[in-house]
Amino acid sequence: MKIVISQTVIPLIKPTSNEQKRVSAATKTFITKLNAVLKDAKAVLGGSGAKGTWLSGNHDLDIFVLYPRRAYAPQTSQLSELLEKALTEAFPKQKLQRVHGSRDYFQLVFEGFSLEVVPILRIQKAEQAVNITDVSPLHTRWVQKQPAEIKEEILLAKQFCRAHNLYGAESYIGGFSGYVLEILVSYYGSFEKLLWASLKWKKNEVVDIENKYPQKNALFHLNKSKIHSPLIVIDPVDKNRNAAAALTEEKWGRFRKKAQEYVKKPAAHFFEKQQITLETWKKEVRERGHHGAWMEFTLPEGKEDVLGMKIVKVLNFIQKELAPFTVFSSNWIWDKKSKASLFVEVKTDRRPAEEIRIGPPLHLTEFVADFRKKNKKTSVEKDRIVATIKITKTSLEDNLKKILQKPYLFEKIKSPPRITLL
Repeated sequence: MKIVISQTVIPLIKPTSNEQKRVSAATKTFITKLNAVLKDAKAVLGGSGAKGTWLSGNHDLDIFVLYPRRAYAPQTSQLSELLEKALTEAFPKQKLQRVHGSRDYFQLVFEGFSLEVVPILRIQKAEQAVNITDVSPLHTRWVQKQPAEIKEEILLAKQFCRAHNLYGAESYIGGFSGYVLEILVSYYGSFEKLLWASLKWKKNEVVDIENKYPQKNALFHLNKSKIHSPLIVIDPVDKNRNAAAALTEEKWGRFRKKAQEYVKKPAAHFFEKQQITLETWKKEVRERGHHGAWMEFTLPEGKEDVLGMKIVKVLNFIQKELAPFTVFSSNWIWDKKSKASLFVEVKTDRRPAEEIRIGPPLHLTEFVADFRKKNKKTSVEKDRIVATIKITKTSLEDNLKKILQKPYLFEKIKSPPRITLL
């Protein structure tokens, strides 16, 4: 079955010869022009493009501009200005977008490809890095050293994660970065071996491919702030870094769930990203006999990561507020610009007419007295004061309208959403 899946999927996700030639030609032209104006720095292709682990159709390319470490380490904060000046000189008609971060970098479109041009210091080992981005070429070099046959297995892992919204280490995604998948597939030996291994993962499972911690005591040595993720992947070029630090428990759990489904019955459809629309969502919810709300939002302008986090926070807030209706699932889609749709599936469209509110323990007499003043109908349960609250609006529609009027949401969205109820 593995061979059949590979033969079916790989041709669809591996860049064609023509696609590779187009990427190669565009990057060569861009790098040559940029290097012509750079004095003591050098532009090179980085990321999955340089590693040979990029997926067909993905036309986002990373260009690293390497500045000599000894000369520029004292003025690392000025690298972005130096690079901006060079880009403007090399491409005077090109529209540049400066992206603010730990060190600013630049985005532009060149010959149909989206480029990110990043200034970094040329280093030989992670300990020399001044900024986390300085380590990126070392990641590229490490992946390039892996066996050629592992590259296709990495493509399968990346496409599998893309299909199930598990790909990306951005804060609003909390999934698997490309580099983490490259490490995991290399460690376990293949895509399917990774899936089988994931079924046995325990919380804080440690993957240490370069055996940076021979005594298997990575959790003892790593900074506590770096081991909150459910999976600890020791960066093979930096033993002090957990490459999977951004991975959330939700995405970790969903990966294992999808892995279990796949190994039980492997099929090509696991690599196909399902397009969610209002109509497909309504059909699925109705088939399950449930109710729900689909909300279409307009977002203000802003950085992708910031806007993405706003969407996540809005959805989490709505989901929490709809808890009395028993939330089964929630999700969102986004055009990476100004339009986003959030949808929540619930068990019922009516909440109970009464709600029990838990108050303070009885021994906190002052707080108990204050609780009684604020609530008319109170009683005692297990040494705590509780109140029975009457709910005047019990429908999903009325509650949702009330929720969407709360100031918290208007800090994050541009205008009231359009709502479709089931």
